[in-house]
Amino acid sequence: MQPIILVSADTDDTFWTSVLSALSTVGWNAIGVVIAIALGLLAAWVMRGIIHRLVNRIVNGAKNKARVDDTQALDRSPLAAVRLVQRTRTLGSILTNILNITIVVIVLITIVNILAPDALGSLTLLTAAVGAGLGFGAQNIVKDVLNGIFIVAEDQVGIGDVVDLGLATGVVEYVSVRVTHVRDVNGTLWYVRNGEITRIGNMSQGWSRVIIDLAVPVDADVPAVEKAMLAAAKGLAKDAKWRTRIIEQPEIWGLESISGDALVIRLVVKTRSNAKDDVARELRMRLKLAIDDLGVELPQLNSITLTGMEGAMSVRGARPPRTRPTPVATAIDEKPVWKPKRTSKAKTEDPEAET
Repeated sequence: MQPIILVSADTDDTFWTSVLSALSTVGWNAIGVVIAIALGLLAAWVMRGIIHRLVNRIVNGAKNKARVDDTQALDRSPLAAVRLVQRTRTLGSILTNILNITIVVIVLITIVNILAPDALGSLTLLTAAVGAGLGFGAQNIVKDVLNGIFIVAEDQVGIGDVVDLGLATGVVEYVSVRVTHVRDVNGTLWYVRNGEITRIGNMSQGWSRVIIDLAVPVDADVPAVEKAMLAAAKGLAKDAKWRTRIIEQPEIWGLESISGDALVIRLVVKTRSNAKDDVARELRMRLKLAIDDLGVELPQLNSITLTGMEGAMSVRGARPPRTRPTPVATAIDEKPVWKPKRTSKAKTEDPEAET
């Protein structure tokens, strides 16, 4: 005969109460997790929509100013519009990535806090240690990213620019927040970390200057040579093929240096930044033909780049201040005579004195 087990009503009520309490806790936690995820997705959708709207507004504004319908047609528009579109889209992608990472981290912390409220407190020390280790080990990455953001935001370089980064010189093919890709003249692709860039020399922004030093024999007629050089350069500036690449009229900066066997005359031409080399080659050819017509033998014909103090002093070109010539005596026995300056009052009282 089997024993009879008696289950009290109090024990049964306690069991079902604990089950209902556990189910209620799990349900509320599940609801909290779903709400956290939904709020995260909603926030990401709203912020991405705002960023996308701003980027489209800037890009469409650049298209409207350039009177084009697609972004590729901006290549034929002013350089500023192309750079604006590139910079805006790059910054938009950066902000989108930062926004996604931030929302994901916040949602994960919220979910952990809902499922295990005491876990964050117990993991505080471990999290601090891991964060310190990551911060120490990833400080170069953080430096690269921050420097890359400033490079893109300040429009220091852009795709297609000819730059000198100190570590590499060439054409920029890609710019990201961490690495800049530069292709040099030999075809080598350099990956330059943005954190390692301490200076940037951009040769594609604004304008450039072709500087040619022409060495002629010491017995050459300098004024005639300068006239021929300037005529050849002005002829190039008026040519239908080249006049759109030259910004200002060519200038003769004069006699640059004198040596025992040559006189160096400097000619400069201000050009568009992307046309400097082409204009320099054509100008050398025309100068050679112009000097040959004069019957002058050329010791050398160089194109140089001003650097340092010489470059800083020659930024404005050959535009010396206008001054009045100093009067000198025409003969040895002639002495300059000092005459008092007439005031405006005297001129008013005696207006016939000047007639």
